[in-house]
Amino acid sequence: MKLWAKILVGTLSTILGILLILVITVFCVWGTEIKAVSSIELLVEADEETSSGPVYKMDISGDYYFNKFLEQGGVSNDQELLQFIVDNITKGIIPVDIKAPTIGCSSFTAQTAEGDRLFGRNYDFSKTTAMILRTKSSSKTFGDFGSKHATVSSVDLQFLGVESGIYLDTLMQKMICLAAPYAPLDGLNDAGVSCGIYMTYQGQRESAGLEEVTSTDQQTDKPDLTSTTMLRMILDYADDVEEAIKIAQSYDLHDSASTSFHYMVADSKGNSAIFEYVPEDTTNVNDNDGTKRVLRIYRNNDDAILGTNEANDNFQYITNFILTPNYYEAEDERKGLDRYNQIQSMINPDGSNTDGVITKEYAEEILKTVGRRNWSTNDDSNTLTIWSALYDLTNKTVTWVSNEQFDNSKATFQLKLVDGYFEYV
Repeated sequence: MKLWAKILVGTLSTILGILLILVITVFCVWGTEIKAVSSIELLVEADEETSSGPVYKMDISGDYYFNKFLEQGGVSNDQELLQFIVDNITKGIIPVDIKAPTIGCSSFTAQTAEGDRLFGRNYDFSKTTAMILRTKSSSKTFGDFGSKHATVSSVDLQFLGVESGIYLDTLMQKMICLAAPYAPLDGLNDAGVSCGIYMTYQGQRESAGLEEVTSTDQQTDKPDLTSTTMLRMILDYADDVEEAIKIAQSYDLHDSASTSFHYMVADSKGNSAIFEYVPEDTTNVNDNDGTKRVLRIYRNNDDAILGTNEANDNFQYITNFILTPNYYEAEDERKGLDRYNQIQSMINPDGSNTDGVITKEYAEEILKTVGRRNWSTNDDSNTLTIWSALYDLTNKTVTWVSNEQFDNSKATFQLKLVDGYFEYV
């Protein structure tokens, strides 16, 4: 072989070797992220006529650094959460934003005649881009909890700074979605535990002369979680409602700026509970200091303090006002009270259905009835139901409906737990 040919071959071999090393390095550093971004798929097109935004799905089969997040004690504000996401998930390259729009939602628990436990959820907002996120189980444990569960959850990508209602047309937009595990709004895990988060508008009460929402910002020596990372912790590690309660009691909660939330959680055993963060003295209407709020828990079999219906009903329901007694001076300050009463009256209209026995079809009918496109209200700015989810906690199945399109098979998705992973069926 001539000298120039040997030099050419050697040079090409060196270049190919360097390229191979670069490719291997990229996959070692970004392998999980590349696979996750590659899984992003458009499920539902936007529809201007109904003000519906697009819906996507994404799957994360590897690590999203949540254990590392917990091991460092969590975070106490959005800025710290952003820094953790950028440093660990997007490797300091892709910027991410965290926003917390004012949302309005509703949920209920029920059961079928066969004893299958149900958790229904409407997510109400304005036009946005939604995502169904699936994560796999792993052998990783944290503290006294067992291994991490497989989950399916719903994410509003506007929480991550994705512009309202847009398509994910660029790689940058898709990379931002890598932060989705840190922003679930409802979901189900493979143990049959479901949880949702609901705006409470605390601090913003006319009787107290307040105009802005005050965020919960507990300041004790406990580790810290933000609104949506609390829900992620429950989905990833709670085997039942009691473990979800243990999680909530073990952390200080820090809501995003200009937001305040409460939670409802349920399990396949028929247990459910509502978590609220309120002042110790709820007769003090000046709930404008988020550092002074404490966690109150109302279980479905021990919530008589909330009212006569709640005392009789073994199922629970929730919308966007604080349930803790003596919190409000005026009934019209309870945002979503009309939907709250409607849900209760549909499940137990005459007081005899105290166990909340209904069919799955009727559960969907309830979600339809309180869907915001047909529900006239002026107590908040949310006019659309972005998604409805009916979680079967016993059989570990999900019926997920985009933008109230219950009769549109192309906008309705069924998922079922199969071999430890929620598969589309």
